[in-house]
Amino acid sequence: MGLFNKNSVAVVLMVLCSLSSCQEKLDRPNIILIMTDDQGWFDAGFNGNSEIITPNLDKLAKKGVIFNRFYAASAVCSPTRASVITGRNPLRMNIPNANTGHMKEGEITLPELLKAEGYTTAHFGKWHLGTLTKKELDANRGGQDKYLEDYSIPTMHGYDSYFCTESKVPTFDPMIFPSSFETGESKRYGWKVVEPDEEKESYGTSYWHGVEEKTQTDLSGDDTKIIMDRVLPFIDEAVHKNLPYFTTIWTHTPHLPVVSDSVHTANYSTMDVQKQLYYGTITAMDEQIGRLWDKLGDLEVQDNTIIWFCSDNGPERMTPGSAGVFRERKRSLYEGGVRVPAFMLWPQKVSGGRKLDIPAVTSDYLPTLLDILNLPLPDRPIDGTSLWSALIGGQKDRKKSIGFIYGQKLSWVDDRYKLISVDHGEHFELYDLLNDKGEKKNIIQEKPEIASKMKKEFNQWMLSVNHSKKGGDY
Repeated sequence: MGLFNKNSVAVVLMVLCSLSSCQEKLDRPNIILIMTDDQGWFDAGFNGNSEIITPNLDKLAKKGVIFNRFYAASAVCSPTRASVITGRNPLRMNIPNANTGHMKEGEITLPELLKAEGYTTAHFGKWHLGTLTKKELDANRGGQDKYLEDYSIPTMHGYDSYFCTESKVPTFDPMIFPSSFETGESKRYGWKVVEPDEEKESYGTSYWHGVEEKTQTDLSGDDTKIIMDRVLPFIDEAVHKNLPYFTTIWTHTPHLPVVSDSVHTANYSTMDVQKQLYYGTITAMDEQIGRLWDKLGDLEVQDNTIIWFCSDNGPERMTPGSAGVFRERKRSLYEGGVRVPAFMLWPQKVSGGRKLDIPAVTSDYLPTLLDILNLPLPDRPIDGTSLWSALIGGQKDRKKSIGFIYGQKLSWVDDRYKLISVDHGEHFELYDLLNDKGEKKNIIQEKPEIASKMKKEFNQWMLSVNHSKKGGDY
């Protein structure tokens, strides 16, 4: 193992940081990574949807750079989240699916690297990279003996503080659900807000903010607002202490169950109940993104704050969520399952009002941010690549193909083509994504040489992934 192994990276970088001047630290950009949950590519105005009301997302997207081809690293949530903070395919750390595996302490994470550079770090919202308690039943796995090895909280991975749940919660009044449902509602899909005089039950999960410490107060109302109520004081404190900050804000919206109040469903009153709930919760979330932006303005740190926005995978099945022209949805490696809405803005350094066609993926966050900060990559396989040159108007194509693995499904994507199998490599299909966005025409018989080349590349990459999965990088 080279210089930057798990045991030495923090010490070495803290020494380097101590040698940097205070002014250099102050000049470091603040970094906010926002990720929504199950938001389809077409579930935002900036991608052309005229039904959903998302004025704040649209405004920020217009100020920044919109990615036309941005991918979640997997077709479901937990694996994608692992890629965000490691720059690596989630199979390398054996997180193949939701509610499986956990973030390993042997991984070198973005918050660890930035903390060593003098950043204050915090995580808010959904975690889904491990359980948050060993002592009581919580969410999907917390407190159950068979899942004790999956205990893995944010402060074990470079975060100074956190306020999060293990997995999903209702998107309004996140700790409860009603005892009965009206037409169009259900415990799985969602419901209109539970009124104070209605009977209600515990949803069975908690927000946690420390080791075996759960939050007991101020947990009523819109879930994204509850999250943002904790984010804003963190940012305010960092700015007033002259500390650069890094935060991941992972909303539960619009993951089921979608719950919305009358204020937000009223925007969609002519539509059916399911659309009212689904669209209403996205609009409520959008308002909180606007609230965040306004706070940055009040603190005069908008210009030197990097904001990335994306979803963790495509839209859930049987919902009004939409992938637009793209094929299939969540849990699929066709474009609709992994191509997601995304933009980046950094007013001080990146000119806005642009769209990029270069393929990008959540694994690119770490190498891009380290490139911006002129920091070396960890000494281990990194699947992402820096997008910095593309963001400032240089690079026009991607030098590194993107590999996907989800269950029996495999795919390998380059600038133009996608090689995909839904049966673990028994059969493959090939699509020209530049001329066939909807993946309607399999051209593998027409382009056998391209398919053969991509298969070899994929198989070589898989050797590296399997080596990592067996612990070879630690």
